Amino acid sequence: MNRAKRIYLDHSATTPVDRRVVEAMNEFMLEKFGNPSSIHAYGREAKDALDFARISVAKLLDAESDDIFFTSGGTEADNLALIGYCTRNRSRGTHVIISSIEHSAILRSAKELEALGFIVTRLRPDRFGEVTANAVEAAMTDHTILVSVMHANNEVGTINDLAAISHVAHTGGAVFHTDAVQSFGKLPIFVGRMGIDMLSLSGHKIYGPKGIGAIYIKHGVDLSPRQFGGHQESEVRPGTENLPGIVGLGVAADLCHDEMVSEASKLAYLRDELWNRLQSGLERIKLNGHPERRMAGNLNVTFDGVEGEALLVALDLEGVAVSSGSACSSGSTSPSHVLTEIGLSPQAAHSSLRMTLGRINSIEQIERAANIIIKSVIRLRFMDRPYSSSESSAMQAVLA
Repeated sequence: MNRAKRIYLDHSATTPVDRRVVEAMNEFMLEKFGNPSSIHAYGREAKDALDFARISVAKLLDAESDDIFFTSGGTEADNLALIGYCTRNRSRGTHVIISSIEHSAILRSAKELEALGFIVTRLRPDRFGEVTANAVEAAMTDHTILVSVMHANNEVGTINDLAAISHVAHTGGAVFHTDAVQSFGKLPIFVGRMGIDMLSLSGHKIYGPKGIGAIYIKHGVDLSPRQFGGHQESEVRPGTENLPGIVGLGVAADLCHDEMVSEASKLAYLRDELWNRLQSGLERIKLNGHPERRMAGNLNVTFDGVEGEALLVALDLEGVAVSSGSACSSGSTSPSHVLTEIGLSPQAAHSSLRMTLGRINSIEQIERAANIIIKSVIRLRFMDRPYSSSESSAMQAVLA
């Protein structure tokens, strides 16, 4: 299909790099290419850019720039937060609390901690995908040293009350980490006001480049590095910095700072329009996640009677890109752990798709995507039996 006619609805997996970000990065690949650790003019120029990007990321978190450390992405930041903190502070306790619907970077880090002798409690969310402060409080023990709960779920978009959760963690003597990869640049985050001690973020979710991210570590929170080398990033994450990527992340953060409110309003409108059209044209569909406290561009829907992978392929053939879950679990035949943890049966989880909207989407695309989805669902559902009257009418309207 002509690329211009394709519709991309998978922005939670990754986003296209904003042209304004590309322009800034090109300058630091072709002209201002110095090593920030060098003391000559090229190095000083690079160091200034590095510092400016750090300030840009910190501004979006209402944080001190000295508390921002660049990484290769959200996964490395998550690994560093959990394993780095727990191994350095084992003498304080060996109990860790996470939620059962975290990203695989947190879940796999938790397994590694268990192999090192730590005890990990995995909290199940409620039916909307929310992890409550009450659930965290009930799981706290005298040996709990770390609580890690994501800000917004990457599959169903539900937003957690971090201030309430961090208060419980701090009251029990633990530090609080959040994976904010899906929310950074899209939701207001105030690390001090929300009681966040560590936070992970990534560039490619906010129209920045892939392979760059950062971790916020509150001053006074001590952890062990996961790699060793020079003195870069205060030795929290040594190694020659990915300067073009860091510059790109900084510019992407600045754009989010300026455009976050208007963009969220646009995405919520488009998401609601898509959901309303799907509801009007299809029976037996269900919204997954919280109906109100959810990311503006996230729509996760169960299409009863349809195999999700078959629908995904059918939509791809029609030029509509969606997801059956987290991009990091692509290729797995198991149902989404997020959907089964919030109460969906394996069959219902397999019948669900995630549609995530972004900066490049228009109302015309949403209208066209809704028609294609409706048509594809009806065809897959009723290949071997007659349509219901309402869905027959919907099919006729779509094909007209």
